[in-house]
Amino acid sequence: MISRLRGKPVASTPEGLVLDVGGVGYLVAATPTAVRKADGADEVTVETYLHVREDALQLYGFADRAERELFVHLLTVNGIGPKVALAIVSGSPADELRRAIVREDTARFVSIPGIGKKTAERIVLELKEKLGAGLPEVATSSSDSHVVARDALVELGYTVVDAERALADTDPDLPAEERVRLALRRAA
Repeated sequence: MISRLRGKPVASTPEGLVLDVGGVGYLVAATPTAVRKADGADEVTVETYLHVREDALQLYGFADRAERELFVHLLTVNGIGPKVALAIVSGSPADELRRAIVREDTARFVSIPGIGKKTAERIVLELKEKLGAGLPEVATSSSDSHVVARDALVELGYTVVDAERALADTDPDLPAEERVRLALRRAA
């Protein structure tokens, strides 16, 4: 298993990032965060996952261990392959996605291209217990408030991802209405 590569980024193509490691060019399908990390760097370390199929070996690359761990967890969900798992991990920071799973926030996953309602529900159902232990700070009342605030921003025209980002800068203990006000004020 190839779990990490350190090398010189020599190209960024639609298929992924090419890393020169000791004279060998590895093509890595990477998250946008990993690509940004490599952009302009002389040398970069990328956490990787080697997916082995009957007809191909494919490397997937991540900016940090948290992205890779979430990717591996997503692969255990029935119906999620590496391309869909990469799309999910590429959409938002790993911590935000873990919180969405613990909050049973399926709307967060439905907003990702290629993820339908049933797949989103399956992700939450199959991963909630596995990932919930590491996030004790997520309480039900604050998560309900968070979902209400996020949904209010979505009704105002934000995408789910943009609403999550706007709310990330607000205090989670505030009431939903106040969090929406603060998010709108900061966006203006």
